[in-house]
Amino acid sequence: HWLLDMFQTVDVGLVVLTVDYKIQVWNGFMENHSGLTPRQVRDRHLFDLFSEIDEDWLRRKCDPVILLKNKAFTIWEQRPYIFKFRNYRPITGSADYMYQNSTIFPITDVRGVVTHLCMIIYDVTDVATSRQELESMNGQLRQLSKTDFLTEL
Repeated sequence: HWLLDMFQTVDVGLVVLTVDYKIQVWNGFMENHSGLTPRQVRDRHLFDLFSEIDEDWLRRKCDPVILLKNKAFTIWEQRPYIFKFRNYRPITGSADYMYQNSTIFPITDVRGVVTHLCMIIYDVTDVATSRQELESMNGQLRQLSKTDFLTEL
């Protein structure tokens, strides 16, 4: 079916969790970067499989999603990743791991009760490393602008 093909090949991570953080859906992006198949993760507790995730932090992020039915967002500048996946571009990339942004939104049942959370994981490694390189270059330029070229003072 075309919808399943799209779900499996889209270049973002899609994870659906129960409100007690058991994994229900795990797409191809997540499988490729984690090395874990949907069968291996289904009905498993997220924090048992991924101990690098700060459970208290993620729960604080997700509680308003469940209670208020709002979306939540994470950005790499505040926390580099949720899932510590290796950078899959080791030759062209300078990062050891994948920088991520994410969107978390509620999924409700027919009565409007939040029963699941959907996490969308975006790979923003290229953006993050470009920004870091730019900041490094700007720092070098600031230093050069303070230094006399001839005397290096």
